[in-house]
Amino acid sequence: MTQRIPAGEEATRRNLLLLVQLRWLAVAGQLATILAVRFLLDVALPLVPMLATLALLVLVNVAALLTRRRWPTTHAALLATLLVDVACLTVQLYLSGGATNPFVSLYLLQVVLGAVLLEAWASWLLVAITAFAFAALALLAPPLALPEGIASSLSPPHLLATWFNYALAAVLLVLFTTRIARNLRDRDAGLAALRQRAGEEEQIVRMGLLASGAAHELGTPLASLSIVLGDWRSDPAVRDHPALAAEVAEMQAEVARCKHIVAGILFAAGEVTGEAPERTTLARFLAGIVATATARDAIAIEDRIGGAMPIVADRALGQAVLNLLDNAAEAGATRIVLTVSAEDDDLVIAVADDGHGFPAHILAGVGRPYRTTKDRRGAGLGLFLASNVLRTLGGALEVRNRATGGGGGGAEVLLRLPREALALEDDR
Repeated sequence: MTQRIPAGEEATRRNLLLLVQLRWLAVAGQLATILAVRFLLDVALPLVPMLATLALLVLVNVAALLTRRRWPTTHAALLATLLVDVACLTVQLYLSGGATNPFVSLYLLQVVLGAVLLEAWASWLLVAITAFAFAALALLAPPLALPEGIASSLSPPHLLATWFNYALAAVLLVLFTTRIARNLRDRDAGLAALRQRAGEEEQIVRMGLLASGAAHELGTPLASLSIVLGDWRSDPAVRDHPALAAEVAEMQAEVARCKHIVAGILFAAGEVTGEAPERTTLARFLAGIVATATARDAIAIEDRIGGAMPIVADRALGQAVLNLLDNAAEAGATRIVLTVSAEDDDLVIAVADDGHGFPAHILAGVGRPYRTTKDRRGAGLGLFLASNVLRTLGGALEVRNRATGGGGGGAEVLLRLPREALALEDDR
């Protein structure tokens, strides 16, 4: 079975192959230039060390091609190969006139490649190294003996100005190239987030369709059971028998609960527009959620803003909070605190418990479906649905584990949304 290469490493490997191709072109170009200058212009060049330098570049390319599938390709490897290129170019320039050689501007090619392919610190390192190499060539490289007619000399001030021009150009290139690359990365990250959001919303649509089908299938038998139980309860044989009457009443309550669960599934799947909005208060809204929770006896409500605030009850938000309360109970919590507070113009609803807390892989994938430690099918949707409900309301979801010790451990989920998302139309 072929091992899958991570996307980042695959991109770095493609960049290394691009450098290999550019190095082949550089070897061919340098070889043609050396031969043309030596035999066409009759300039005495030290051919042996210059050709040996080209052979070193060939060996670097061969080694890169042979090892690219055996060892992971990293940014350090890219930086090392670029430094080899800079060193070889410096040797060639030292042997052919130093800073007076017009090909000294090829240092800028290495700087641009580093700015595009490497991290910012590595790009600035290349700028410093090439600027130092340029200065060293101007000071230490021996002059090249040129035939009469093409011989020329550059004054020290001219060389200093040339070096300053190179350093300025290199700094500006790295500065703007790295900014452009960062903007492109930010754009790609934004596009990836949009694609992920589109996929999640598509999944919610599919869940809504499945929930609608399930509700349609379950609606008829539940309605029939409700009618039959109503008839039984009014039957004299049952009405006059307290035990039977109590059992029928309990069955009616369970059927009503089943109908409520089906309705909750529809609302959690996104079908929240089927009912007229209900005007209530924040305290009544939270109390109604707690009353239907599995572990309602273990839940305490802390109202830090005054629950008499009038709101429009959002059924989807209520279902999301209920899912979080039930999840806390399933995580082994013996005490669950539902806190409501205000931060600026935001309403913050917190669900804190003393349970087992979230595993690391759950915290790393908050908002993604089917991230759960439960074994049953369909689990792992509580945080996913809560995240999407809050996003629809213009809010955000925060999940963290509470500190052990004084905090008692456990988990805490914060639902942060604008107040106007629940405000009455007259208050907006």
